[in-house]
Amino acid sequence: MNRPLTKQEQHNLAMNIVGKDLEKRGFEFLAVNSQLKRNPQFVCIDKNNQRFFVIVKAAQITNTPITYDVIWMETFKLHASKNKAKILFAGVGLGSKKDGTKPPYLNSEYLLQYNGLQYLDITLN
Repeated sequence: MNRPLTKQEQHNLAMNIVGKDLEKRGFEFLAVNSQLKRNPQFVCIDKNNQRFFVIVKAAQITNTPITYDVIWMETFKLHASKNKAKILFAGVGLGSKKDGTKPPYLNSEYLLQYNGLQYLDITLN
């Protein structure tokens, strides 16, 4: 049966996309959390042993970049700072190839909006 992906399935797809990008960039994974609304999704280190918290947000594909909640992010910056971690944000837009305004369907091609990893300064505003 051809059905739309659930929110959790879309989140998992977005995480797979971002995880492959992180691997390609040489990051080593310390922890992975694929549960919705639990952050960060990835805790990883680079070749210099710098810790990174990676937040993945799956959303409907749009004409504008996928963004994060700025107010919530201030709280998360405190968490990263306490853990001596830097923050990377990855907004992933997904849509049905037949109709980009609809979610992707199981076992079907999909549209992807991914502009890579965005480094966020942990200095509080």
